[in-house]
Amino acid sequence: MNLILISPKDFTNTPSRIRLDQRRYNHLRDIHRVQIGDELSIGLIGGCVGRGKIVSLNHSCLEMDIRLNQQPPPPLPLTLILALPRPNILKRSLQAASVMGVKKIFLIHSARVEKSFWLSSVLQPERIREQLLLGLEQAKDTILPEVELRPFFRPFVDDELLELIRGTLPLVAHPESQFPCPSSVQQPVTLMIGPEGGFIAHEIEGLRRLGFTPVHLGDRVLRVDMAVPALLARLF
Repeated sequence: MNLILISPKDFTNTPSRIRLDQRRYNHLRDIHRVQIGDELSIGLIGGCVGRGKIVSLNHSCLEMDIRLNQQPPPPLPLTLILALPRPNILKRSLQAASVMGVKKIFLIHSARVEKSFWLSSVLQPERIREQLLLGLEQAKDTILPEVELRPFFRPFVDDELLELIRGTLPLVAHPESQFPCPSSVQQPVTLMIGPEGGFIAHEIEGLRRLGFTPVHLGDRVLRVDMAVPALLARLF
């Protein structure tokens, strides 16, 4: 936990004082072993970051005086469109995208996505939020990514995708591509990443017609949760 994320409900009656209990308190007590007087990095979800000083500490909670006077890191200029992976891979992928600064994520269906994945409890809003918050804590960021679900591939491609890629560099990760993924890109990007096994040929051809360029990361085929940070790091 490199940043303690707080929300308006954490504030006490004193405007610059917060009270933490449960998960965050337990982590600070057991992992950081904090004491009264210690200062820590604080961030308000959706707002600024700053510092907090512990002024009270007991067996169940702690209080901090805080000052929030800095902007969070700038967002990555990228929209991520991710074919829904298996639940454990999805959790790691969401964390990775959040750490890297992605602020817009679409989870979509495709031919190689198991229909049962859409029934996973990981797709519940509170479970998605949990993974995104873990990423923000790691990266010392406060702006939650937006995640939208698109369980039908064809309507998404036909009705939404062309408008989404307008003004961006549209790329689709495809191990069989002849083009390496570009680096140090100086414009917004729309990046599509397929499921394990990749998009099928028919899907790739449809994306080509819309203007997507298939790109690869080399000879090694990566799991989705490894491909996400690898591609984002390569692009920017």
